[in-house]
Amino acid sequence: MTRKRARLYGVLLLLLGVGAATALVLTALKDNVSYFRTPTEIVTGNYAERASGRGLRLGGMVEKDSVQHTGTMVTFRVTDFSNTLAIRYEGLLPDLFREGQGVIAEGKMGPDGTFQADRILAKHDEKYMPPELAGLKKPEAK
Repeated sequence: MTRKRARLYGVLLLLLGVGAATALVLTALKDNVSYFRTPTEIVTGNYAERASGRGLRLGGMVEKDSVQHTGTMVTFRVTDFSNTLAIRYEGLLPDLFREGQGVIAEGKMGPDGTFQADRILAKHDEKYMPPELAGLKKPEAK
């Protein structure tokens, strides 16, 4: 066996090992991946988690005048400007949660067609600055 052929076999064996390791990692993570879905995908039933009953992430904008508090239970509607979906959540909402702002809800679809959220993540725009840093000035470019 020549040196070139031995090197070729070594490279092919390395690529096969990397491919097998990648396949194993992706297979192991497949059940733990939570995809981001829109209200339109949920309303039309066009999402893979529907059949399996797995949890998912729903994202969109909190519809104005839709937030209702009943004790620790909060209900509101999320829209992607095509369709709207009702969300029910029990717990404390993030400080950045507001009507008209982006939100991501993690949970499952309930039997009544309402999304049962286990966790709410509020999104902020690119202009957001934490209060601790609001007083600091950005250095000017020279």
